[in-house]
Amino acid sequence: MTVSGAGPDTGAPSARARALAVLRVRSRALAVALLPAAAAVILLAGGSTGHLPGPGWDLARRILTPVAVLVLLLAAGVALVVARARPAVSPTVPIAEEAAPDLYRLVRDLADRLGVPAPSAIALTPDCDSWLEDRTHPAHAPPPPEERGDTALAGRPARRVPAAPVLVIGSPFLWWMRVAELRALLAPVVAGTGPSAHPDIAAARRFVRGLDAAVAVTSAPDRGPVFRAVLGGVGWVARLLLHGSRVHAAEMERGVAAAAAERAKTVDYGLRIVAQEQVGLAYAGWDRLLTRVALPAWRMGRWPARLNAGVVSALTELSRRDRLAEGFASRLGERPACDLLEEPGAVDEATSLLAARLFHGGPAETGPDWSPVHWGDYPEEVVDRKWRADAARLHRILDALRVPPADEESRAPDGPTLARVLTHLTASPDLSPAPVPAVTAVEAPAPDEDDPAGGTAHSAALAARLTAELAREQATAATAAAVAAGPQGSAAPDPDPLRDDRALPLFPLQPPRTGRELLADHITAMVCCAAMDTVGAAPGLDWLDGPTLLVGGARTTDLSPQVLTLIEDGDPSDLRNWLTRQGIRPEKPVRLA
Repeated sequence: MTVSGAGPDTGAPSARARALAVLRVRSRALAVALLPAAAAVILLAGGSTGHLPGPGWDLARRILTPVAVLVLLLAAGVALVVARARPAVSPTVPIAEEAAPDLYRLVRDLADRLGVPAPSAIALTPDCDSWLEDRTHPAHAPPPPEERGDTALAGRPARRVPAAPVLVIGSPFLWWMRVAELRALLAPVVAGTGPSAHPDIAAARRFVRGLDAAVAVTSAPDRGPVFRAVLGGVGWVARLLLHGSRVHAAEMERGVAAAAAERAKTVDYGLRIVAQEQVGLAYAGWDRLLTRVALPAWRMGRWPARLNAGVVSALTELSRRDRLAEGFASRLGERPACDLLEEPGAVDEATSLLAARLFHGGPAETGPDWSPVHWGDYPEEVVDRKWRADAARLHRILDALRVPPADEESRAPDGPTLARVLTHLTASPDLSPAPVPAVTAVEAPAPDEDDPAGGTAHSAALAARLTAELAREQATAATAAAVAAGPQGSAAPDPDPLRDDRALPLFPLQPPRTGRELLADHITAMVCCAAMDTVGAAPGLDWLDGPTLLVGGARTTDLSPQVLTLIEDGDPSDLRNWLTRQGIRPEKPVRLA
């Protein structure tokens, strides 16, 4: 929320002026809805008092009165949908004050120093960002006293009490940043509660959030034709009002940010510059950890239970390798911000499960096919299983293609071998490749025109088979999940995306892998299985690159170019030379999943 070059059109006065502009849009819409009714009242009053006699005025009264009633009904319907629509709320892990008294104390002390109201609550999100979020809508209120078991307040009507916004903090910040850095980073965010408390700004924000929620309601599928027609008109009005207030709302938020940044300059301004550098580093480490380390585990049905602790290891490794990050690891001797939590491990586990749900679409609860994994067990329970499962899938496809054993195998092997894969990919394409099995449009991914560019006929056929096989496995898993969901699978979408599996993942980490990438992953897995079963190599975890092969305790980094040469050119010489240097015998059978 740092703003530079603030001019006369920035700050709290500008934000309040823009908020009034947004409210004027609402007032104009109300005036347009009431105009026919006002005209009808004038005509009716004139007729009853004898001031507007004659057939012309009678005809005007007969036409305008039902039109006014219809417009009022339509306006009431739009207002009802806007008022009852549930605004979107960011998926977070709520942190009660009992679970983090030191963190609440730090935030309240920061609010006192800034002279602004303290946030009403604190929540964590598995992302490298922090913001204030308004959750004063009745749909986001606590359950009624009857559901909480409070018999003393049961039966009393709930009152809407103005509350400060909720402070949402990115969970990686708590584990990577020090306490002083976190306080300096949160200062501009907490300072935003001051402008947010202004009645005009709060009303303008509620109006815009209500319109946005109404558009989402009217755009939901699985509606009948009558509901679609009615909600289509409501959606058109809501979009029109959003279009009219969009520029003013955006400028209002810029003014609020400018005012908060200006107020926060009085608190830890010099330290905030250092903390901003840590934000970029934390974002790089978090993204690398999710895409390279967590994603392979999620695909295997396991979710790392200590992602935030893992980002510290990833960033420490990055500072060791990258000379630009030197000195950042020396901060680790200071008190980390996660010490402000009473039980950091439990909070880390909750945010890790939420990250798996947001970025991969995993289940909301653990189960036989969705269980946590700790970092010490990651090589055996994720890396080893992944490689052997990929190798088994590759040989199932070779069996379906009726690929014979390699010539270098003196006799029928006791199990699948790497030599069989190498021989098949380097053989001359005397016969046309076997046809790819048919896959429905729902199962098959979109074709990639550039995949596999420069590959041989055998590698193209094998990549197509792998793509179809994985699509079939994913479709089977989706069908099983829908059957397990029971009748809820055909119900209308839940307004909360975290409770609607069809809306997940909300933020996919990577696009679908191409056929060539899948083939490279499976061949690499087969090579790693051969290395583990013939020379005693071991699966390992690299905090920046994910699954890695350890040969003699050293991490191998030169395997991928050899595999790509085999796929694109059909030349196994580089890979065979690499296998020879490592002492790996491709003709020996390997153990599969």
